[in-house]
Amino acid sequence: MTTSFIRKIPFLMFMFTLILSACASAQLAADNAKERSAALPPAPMEAPAEGSVAPVTDQDINRLVIKNARLSIIVDDPSASMDAIAEMAEEMGGYVVSANVYQRELENGAKTTQASTTLRVPAERLNEAISFIKSQSDQDPLNETIESQDVTSEYVDLESRLRSLEEAEAQYQKIMDNATTTEDVLEVYNEMVRTQQEIEVIKGQMKYYEESAALSSISIELIANEAAQPLTIGTWEPTGVIKSAVQALIKTLKFLANALLWILIYVLPVLLVLYIIVVLPITLIWRAIRRSRAKKKAPPTPQAPPEQPQS
Repeated sequence: MTTSFIRKIPFLMFMFTLILSACASAQLAADNAKERSAALPPAPMEAPAEGSVAPVTDQDINRLVIKNARLSIIVDDPSASMDAIAEMAEEMGGYVVSANVYQRELENGAKTTQASTTLRVPAERLNEAISFIKSQSDQDPLNETIESQDVTSEYVDLESRLRSLEEAEAQYQKIMDNATTTEDVLEVYNEMVRTQQEIEVIKGQMKYYEESAALSSISIELIANEAAQPLTIGTWEPTGVIKSAVQALIKTLKFLANALLWILIYVLPVLLVLYIIVVLPITLIWRAIRRSRAKKKAPPTPQAPPEQPQS
């Protein structure tokens, strides 16, 4: 055992103790955070007496909830409605994430305009934004969905991990300041870099939760009124018949196309292999047998008489 290694023993023991204490404190903080977030105080059964302390309610807990909505509505002018909705979002302090205007061909051959947009508005004004969007149409929405996700527990866990990592980073900085050899400095520096990377990742996740909870997302589909009207001829509505006929035609063409693909890709190669392996050898053998039988049945060739010797 060299002298340099003996000098490093106290340093290595200190590092090992620091890592164990950091891990233990992180686990303890995470467990406490989960217990705090999971344990919700029950609602009071009766009003508190005068002079007594009011019990803690759910409203006292700063919960982090992400709310998103999806709407499909019928409007007269999708482009104008999309512009009005975008202006509403900006007035509320939100913004437009995406907007798309496109042409759609109806069953009667006419073309109509449709639009889709996604925007973000302050979460506390989500219901107000939805009411404004629904006011763009004189009909009930075709689809209206509001989703909520409580991420309080995940956010509290991230906070606990962040505090533990920041404490570990501060301890690594103290160790680096007291390090005497280049090897020790590099070792502590690598641990600091790894810890700082984890800190940045956790801060990014926390920022995502904060922004998602602060600004709700609304996805909107604006359908032109003409596209929602059925094709009618007098009192007869051929829309259902046309759709059924088109669906039957598509199913038939699909069946024929699948059958043709099966024949070209599967049946023909299998038949070709069977012909090469089975039919062709049998045919060759049968022809050889027939030729052999034909030779046996053929009459013998007459031989010429021997010539008489001349006297």
